[in-house]
Amino acid sequence: MKPADSDRAGAEKLARRVAEQGVTDERILAAIAAVPRRIFLAAAYQASAYADRALPIECGQTISPPSTTAMLVAALDLKPEHKLLEIGTGSGYQTVLLARLAAAVVTLERFRTLTDLAADRFALLKVPNVQAFHADGFDGYPRHAPYDRILLDGAVSRIPHPVLDQLADRGLLVAPVGTGPEQTLVRVVRDGRLFHRTELGPVRFTPLVEGLAARL
Repeated sequence: MKPADSDRAGAEKLARRVAEQGVTDERILAAIAAVPRRIFLAAAYQASAYADRALPIECGQTISPPSTTAMLVAALDLKPEHKLLEIGTGSGYQTVLLARLAAAVVTLERFRTLTDLAADRFALLKVPNVQAFHADGFDGYPRHAPYDRILLDGAVSRIPHPVLDQLADRGLLVAPVGTGPEQTLVRVVRDGRLFHRTELGPVRFTPLVEGLAARL
């Protein structure tokens, strides 16, 4: 089987596994079935690319299980016209899924190495509607604000005020909030100067770290 055929079969099987975990949004499942997760991993881990599990990536980080990624994306209630800010690019796999569901994605990463690798993958996959920046996610990215949707791909003790300020009116933000090993997935909806918070359930994420990485 050619690599492209193997990727297609693996991604389609992975989408079926994610559906079995309770994700019903056909657009999300179609995105998972279409994106080759293998290319977001180092060679040593590519054999496990289509398992529903977390795997190591560069800079000591991890790529989340696809079912977890799908749960986060589903919580965003993305529409094709939305502009989205993703804080925590990581490998770029989730970013590409988001780009298939939204009009534009701005993604931020504190590690220069991860930013550059993700940008190469976006170019390889010909993803035209993503802009990747090496930046401190706790500051958001005001140049392209406001955003219809914001996703924090890491746990925070509280949602940074600069990020909340960049949420559009009637916009929606999703973030894992908490300092312990288990956090709460929170959805925040902006209504003018008010922010309405809903707790969606327990999750486990690594912390989102403030500032730029000193190395890598």
